Amino acid sequence: MSYLADPRVDAYIEGLPEWQRTICQEVRELVHAADPAVQETIKRTVQPYFVLDGNICALLGARKAVDIFLYDGGIVPDPHGIITGGHENKTARMIAVQEGETLNAPALLAMFKQIVANNRAGGWRRLKRENPDIPR
Repeated sequence: MSYLADPRVDAYIEGLPEWQRTICQEVRELVHAADPAVQETIKRTVQPYFVLDGNICALLGARKAVDIFLYDGGIVPDPHGIITGGHENKTARMIAVQEGETLNAPALLAMFKQIVANNRAGGWRRLKRENPDIPR
């Protein structure tokens, strides 16, 4: 896939152990596959973020996992149960992928596409405010 890579994101990923680099690169490819206009940046000094009309996700190489933070306000469905943390969080939820685990790429891609669509529709905060059926 062709996209404009941020060299700071490259440097972050390259500094991780091999198994984490593999997961991070897979997430990177998936988020860009969700929409070619996705941009990469660094926020919070060192953390890779992927954005398009708002945050989509962020990566964090933790000691025992790669944490993928989904900025969806908890409104994107998770029919495959890939969310591992932040179920009650009002801003972001998390998927922790540990060494030896595989990423459910089709499920994550579907979530990324929905987050992008929500961002383009004004963002999850606006969607929650305008739609009383969305859980708060």
